[in-house]
Amino acid sequence: HVQLVESGGGSVQAGGSLRVSCGASEYTESINCMGWYRQSPGKEREGVAAIYLGGGVPYYTDSVKGRFTIARDDGVNAIYLQMNSLKLEDTAVYYCVAGFLLPGVCGRGDWLGGTYMYSGQGTQVTVS
Repeated sequence: HVQLVESGGGSVQAGGSLRVSCGASEYTESINCMGWYRQSPGKEREGVAAIYLGGGVPYYTDSVKGRFTIARDDGVNAIYLQMNSLKLEDTAVYYCVAGFLLPGVCGRGDWLGGTYMYSGQGTQVTVS
């Protein structure tokens, strides 16, 4: 049973940086697109970033463009989200999600608002 394992996150002052990472517990051909969404109390789920593992332009929600970078990481079915210039409003639980999607669908990012084939447990990011 493939699981997504997240690491990183934590607490940082505004303007600082954090990295969250995510990888599958084992290789599977059923993952070719991975991403992150976040959720904080009282707010709706927000798709943050997505990347097609075969290449292409990643997706970013407008509020993180220029500050966050999503990229493939070492290992199989692994990605990270580098978060710079963090703001108070970035505080949330960040969830790694994955599935098997067409490149164009992955790159649009709207799939982050739906259901997922795979989802991690979430990691807390707190900006103060």
